[in-house]
Amino acid sequence: MPTDSGPASGPKFVFVTGGVMSGLGKGITAASTGRLLENAGFDVTAVKIDPYLNVDAGTMNPYQHGEVYVLKDGGEVDLDLGNYERFLDADMTFDQNITTGKLYKNVIEKERAGDYLGKTVQIIPHITDDIKRRIRDAAAGHDVCLIEVGGTVGDIEGGPYYEAIRQFAHEERDEDVLLTHVTLVPYSKNGEQKTKPTQHSVKELRSIGLQPDVLVGRCEDELDADTKEKIALFCDVPTDAVFSNPDVEDIYHVPLVVEEEGLDEYVMDRLGLADDARPKAERASQWRDIVTREQSGTVTVALVGKYALEDAYLSIHEALKHAGLEHSTDVEVLWVDAEEMANTHEQRLREADGIVVPGGFGTRGTTEKIAAARYARENDVPFLGLCLGFQMAVIEYARNVCGLDDAHSTEMEAETPHPVIGLLPEQYDVEDLGGTMRLGAHETDIQDGTLAADLYGKHCTERHRHRYEVNPEYIEELESAGLRFSGRANNRMEILELPDHPFFFGTQFHPEFRSRPQRASPPFVGFLDAAIDERERPVSEVEA
Repeated sequence: MPTDSGPASGPKFVFVTGGVMSGLGKGITAASTGRLLENAGFDVTAVKIDPYLNVDAGTMNPYQHGEVYVLKDGGEVDLDLGNYERFLDADMTFDQNITTGKLYKNVIEKERAGDYLGKTVQIIPHITDDIKRRIRDAAAGHDVCLIEVGGTVGDIEGGPYYEAIRQFAHEERDEDVLLTHVTLVPYSKNGEQKTKPTQHSVKELRSIGLQPDVLVGRCEDELDADTKEKIALFCDVPTDAVFSNPDVEDIYHVPLVVEEEGLDEYVMDRLGLADDARPKAERASQWRDIVTREQSGTVTVALVGKYALEDAYLSIHEALKHAGLEHSTDVEVLWVDAEEMANTHEQRLREADGIVVPGGFGTRGTTEKIAAARYARENDVPFLGLCLGFQMAVIEYARNVCGLDDAHSTEMEAETPHPVIGLLPEQYDVEDLGGTMRLGAHETDIQDGTLAADLYGKHCTERHRHRYEVNPEYIEELESAGLRFSGRANNRMEILELPDHPFFFGTQFHPEFRSRPQRASPPFVGFLDAAIDERERPVSEVEA
C-alpha cells in the first residue's frame, strides 16, 4: 500500500515504547523508522503520547522538557513532534499529541454534559477508549502511523496508555500492529554488554499483557551477535527482531544505521508491506545524500540565551545545521549565557561569525540580549533575531539610534516612557496563560526590493508564539531613522532589517519550526551565507 496507490486495508500501527530510563531515543528511533518507510514509498504519520497532566506543553519551563515546539495549527507540544516533522518532512497538528490532561479534560467535560447517560465514568473504558479513538483518527488516510509513548514502561502515569495498546492489539489484525520496545544495553566495567536491564524491562512490559515484536538496543556501539541472541532468548523474540541503535555523532545518521541493521525490512515484512514497497534500487535517497554531504570549513555562531540547555533551543540548533548542510559547512554554536555575558561570555561575541538572539519570556537576560544586538549592528556582524530577539533589536535601535532613552517592552517595564514593544490588543482581556498567545501559522506580506524578498519572495507563512508586538505608534519614527520593517501582517510588524548592514534580520515569527534537512529555513540560509562571508573578513576590520 504505497502512497501512490493508497491504503489497501487501512493503516498499519507501530507502537514505540521505552524501558530502563527516559531519554534513550525512542522518538529518534521511531522517526528514523518512519523516514525509511517513506523512502520505501509509504505515507507515514506519527502520534506522540505524553503522560503528563498538562493539557499541552505551553506552560512548561524549558528546563523541564526543553523547547516548546509550535505546530501550524497553534498546538504547543513536546520537542519530539519537531523531530517527527523534520524526519518525515511533514506538518503535524495538535491532534497528533495526546496528553493525559487533554484526555481527562475531554472525558470530564463530556461527563458534565451528560454524554455518558448516567454511567460510572472510569479509566477503563472511557479513558482508554478515548486514547484508541485519537490514535485511529490521527492514522486515518495514512499508510503507517507511528505512536511513541513517552516515559518508560512501569511509570504509574503510563498505565492507561499501555492498557489501551493492549486492547488496541486485541481489536486489530495481528499483521496491522507492531510493538517496538527501545531499551538500554549498558557496558559493565570489564567491557561486557549487559542484557539484564533489557530483560527486566521486557518482563515489566509482559506483566501488563504486552509482548514486544521488535527490540532496539541503545548502546555505545553495535550489539554483539551473542548479545542479540541472549536478548532474543530471554525476551522471547526472534534473534532477527533484535536491532542495534548505537551512538552516532549526528541524529540524522540514525536512519542510515538502522537501515544497515535491516530494521525497515523487518518492519515491512512483519506488517505485510514488503510486496508493496518500492524496490531497493528505486527508494528515495535524498536523505542519505544530504546528511552525508562532505562539509568544507566551519562557521561559528554565538547563541545568546538564558537557558543553559541545548534542548531549550533545539529547533534553532537544527535550523543552523540544515543551513550548514545547504552550504556544505559545519556550524559550531558558541553558547553565550546572557546573564554571564558581561563577565565571561562577551569574548564569544567577538569570536563568532554571526550572532543569534532567540525567543524567550521575562526580564532575565534582556539587557544582555539588547547589548548583543547593538554589538552586531555597530560591528557589521551578521545578526538574526527571533521573536524576543526581534523585539530586543527594536528596543536597541530605539534607544541608541532614535535617542529614545529607556525605551523598552511593557512585558519587562510596564511604566517605560517609550513602550516600543507593547501587548497585542487581543491580549488585553486574557487571563489564562495556557494556549492563549498568538499561535501557529500566519501569512506575512513582504516588501519588494528587500532582503526579506530575496529570501522569501512576496509572501511567507511561518509559525508564531507571542503576546507582544512592535507598538504601531513608533513605526514611523523607527523607519525614519533607518530601520526597515520589510514584512507585515496588516498593521503588525513581522520582519525587520537594516539595508546598509551585511545581514541584520529579525522575525517576530519562529522560522526554525519549519526548517528541514531537505528544505532549510530561508532566514537561516541567508544568515549563514553572511556568516561565511564574515569568516573571511580580516580580524582588523572588526572592532576589538
